[in-house]
Amino acid sequence: MPDPYQPATRFLASIDDDWARHIATIGPCLHQPHAARDPYESLVRAIAYQQLHARAGDAIVGRLLALFPSASFPRPEQILASGFDQLRSCGFSAGKIATIQGIAQAALDGVVPDYATALVMDDEALIEQLITLRGVGRWTVEMLLIYSLERPDILPADDFGVREGYRRLKGLEVQPTRKQMVEIGLGWSPHRTVASWYLWRVPAK
Repeated sequence: MPDPYQPATRFLASIDDDWARHIATIGPCLHQPHAARDPYESLVRAIAYQQLHARAGDAIVGRLLALFPSASFPRPEQILASGFDQLRSCGFSAGKIATIQGIAQAALDGVVPDYATALVMDDEALIEQLITLRGVGRWTVEMLLIYSLERPDILPADDFGVREGYRRLKGLEVQPTRKQMVEIGLGWSPHRTVASWYLWRVPAK
């Protein structure tokens, strides 16, 4: 099976010796998007994982799904009809409950677009539209763009792992700022999603 990320990997490896060494160590890009997951579901899942280890996020999502056994994922109407205590029992904080209920309402109101609509929207237009929602920041929408919409040129410059990965890659004393990361990342376009994948995997020296 051909490697769909090979052109991006080859491009990044050609940037300098640091990139070439790191990519040779890690091997082919194994990025696995959740293709065709609609933005509403992606946002609710992202909120569940916010500021938590993956295992804790998995547990919260698992308990949420268990509340609605007849659905592959609860619809916005079901989230809105759920009581506070019911959602709290899944492990959501009060702030996250308000956020996911806001996302559910925004999906019904058309502020959160369906998959087909989101697919044809510009990256920045979708980010600007969705960060108007309470508790939804730029990083959350960037994860949606990377994992659900399979956009190839997304660099989450606020992401600790991306900035720390670059610091380690280059042996820097301090992480680059968000602004510096954006500037540096321009040189990785149009393959910034794959660049992010590799930066998340730079080992500690």
